[in-house]
Amino acid sequence: MNATELLSLFLQCCLLSLLTIGGYATVLPDLQRQLVAERGWLSDAGFAQGVALGQVVPGPNILVIGVLGWMAAGAAGLLATLIGILLPSSLLVWRAGSWVRQNRDHRLLLAFQVGSMPLVLGLTLASAWLLAKPMLSQGAGGFALLALISLGSAWRAKWPPLLWLGVGAAAGVLGWI
Repeated sequence: MNATELLSLFLQCCLLSLLTIGGYATVLPDLQRQLVAERGWLSDAGFAQGVALGQVVPGPNILVIGVLGWMAAGAAGLLATLIGILLPSSLLVWRAGSWVRQNRDHRLLLAFQVGSMPLVLGLTLASAWLLAKPMLSQGAGGFALLALISLGSAWRAKWPPLLWLGVGAAAGVLGWI
């Protein structure tokens, strides 16, 4: 990987940074397109593994992007993705924060908040589909059942997400998914 490719990855992450409304998961589909489909630096399974690894690492969830950069291009990839995803949105929030605090009830701000909900939901569902795709290719029955049980139980019982991670890991070890 050369400096031009790393710069391109950095600039792509800078653009994606401005779409992280609702969290890092909203940019995973485009990052997957960049790292897997267009550049071939990771496989679909490797991408899903990178996201899973990034989830269990202590710290902010945005570190998933850095883990994917590390897996794709080592330390340089880590810096390109993590700085790229953090810098523009951080600067935007820093500059816009005082205006937002002063204008909480401004109709344009309220319209933006309401209008961004479908965007966040759609991008998050696209991310979920990308992460489930490698598992679904091995057989969807056990995966679908586990997903439904986890969703229903987490919704009703409010059990900790770490419990569901453990259930999923046990199901994988037992060969159910």
